[in-house]
Amino acid sequence: MTRPQAVIFDCDGVVVDSEPVSFDLLAREFAAHGLTLSHEELERTVLGLTMANVRLRANALGADLPADWVPRFYEKLYAALARGVALMPGLVAVLDALDAAGIPYAVGSNGSHRKMEVTLGQHPGLMARFRGGIWSGQEMPHPKPAPDLYLHAAAQMGVAPGDCVVVEDSPTGARAAIAAGMRCFGLSAEPNPALVAEGAEPLAHLADLPALLCL
Repeated sequence: MTRPQAVIFDCDGVVVDSEPVSFDLLAREFAAHGLTLSHEELERTVLGLTMANVRLRANALGADLPADWVPRFYEKLYAALARGVALMPGLVAVLDALDAAGIPYAVGSNGSHRKMEVTLGQHPGLMARFRGGIWSGQEMPHPKPAPDLYLHAAAQMGVAPGDCVVVEDSPTGARAAIAAGMRCFGLSAEPNPALVAEGAEPLAHLADLPALLCL
C-alpha cells in the first residue's frame, strides 16, 4: 500500500493499557447488580461501547443497573485509572516512526474526554504529542460503530478518509473505521475473528505497524 496521510488510534487497549482496570471494575459492578461475566465475556459483550450503551447491554442481559449508574461508575473508573495505567508496548516507537515520516496522528475514542485526560495525562510527553488531536465519540452525533468520529477526525486533520489508517482493538471501532472508508488494523495478540469479520487487518503487536505502513 501507499503510505497513509494520517493515522488515528483508538485509546483504550491501543494507546493505553486501561482495559484490565476497566473490566475489573465493570465485573464487580455488574455482579453487584445481578450479572456475573468473566473478562472474556465482558470483552465480547461491551468492548468499544460507550458507557451508556454498556448499561443498556448489561441490563438486556439481566443486570439491574439504575438510570444514574453511568455518572457514578465514571467517578469510580476515573479514580481507579488515576492510580496508574501503562502505555501499550511499542506505542512510542510507532509514534517516532510516524514523526520521522511526517505523518500526523490522532486519538479517536468512545471514552469521555475526562477519561482520556486521566489516562493520557499520566504521560505528559505523550499527551503533548497528541495535543489538538484527541476526539471523543461522545461528542459526535453518533458514537462508534457509526463513522462520525473518524470522519470528524479526518476532516479536522485535513486528510481524505481514504488516506487515513485506523488502529482499533474492538469490533465496534473496526466497524466505524470501515464505514468511514478507512483502512483498519485490528490490534490483538491472539487471532480475533470478530475483528476480521468487521474488515480489520490483523495486527498482533504495535511494533509491527511501521512495516505494514511502509515506513
